[in-house]
Amino acid sequence: MKNINPTQTSAWQALQKHYDEMKDVTIAELFANDSDRFAKFSATFDDLMLVDFSKNRITEETLAKLQDLAKETDLAGAIKSMFSGEKINRTEDRAVLHVALRNRSNTPIIVDGKDVMPEVNAVLEKMKTFSQAIISGQWKGYTGKAITDVVNIGIGGSDLGPFMVTEALRPYKNHLTMHFVSNVDGTHIAEVLKKVNPETTLFLVASKTFT
Repeated sequence: MKNINPTQTSAWQALQKHYDEMKDVTIAELFANDSDRFAKFSATFDDLMLVDFSKNRITEETLAKLQDLAKETDLAGAIKSMFSGEKINRTEDRAVLHVALRNRSNTPIIVDGKDVMPEVNAVLEKMKTFSQAIISGQWKGYTGKAITDVVNIGIGGSDLGPFMVTEALRPYKNHLTMHFVSNVDGTHIAEVLKKVNPETTLFLVASKTFT
């Protein structure tokens, strides 16, 4: 993967100039000058998800200049390097394998000459089996009672990710009640503990690095 400082590219300088030209333009003006603005700057996926970026201070010229920056910094090459398992984390000399967890196509991801997907799929299957056991009540707490509450303990992405998914899927929730603790201050966990029964509560320590 190429190591390119985007701020040193000509595309970045063009974007900076474009920003200076656009910074005083209002969203209302952009809509007034283009009746098709919403259609141009929004996208729908499978009629289920709408992404609306029309209410940002951008134009077609903005998008073109962003694409120029992507080309000059070889963004496509960087994406390919990440998906192929190259060690793009230069600081720790590690591959960035978030993509392996989301690789439902089972396309091989090779790291140090080895396809990591079989191990990833094995762990995901264990997670699925364990989750089903919790939901069904088959897996029980220490005193033999089924789980009713789950407390996720995590900071940053280990909190925001699970919390976001829980909120997004709230209309489809089952009998389990989710709680989130994301503060190292003991007050946060203390308040959550007031709401749960130790006999029927599962505590999850979430971490991507375990550091």
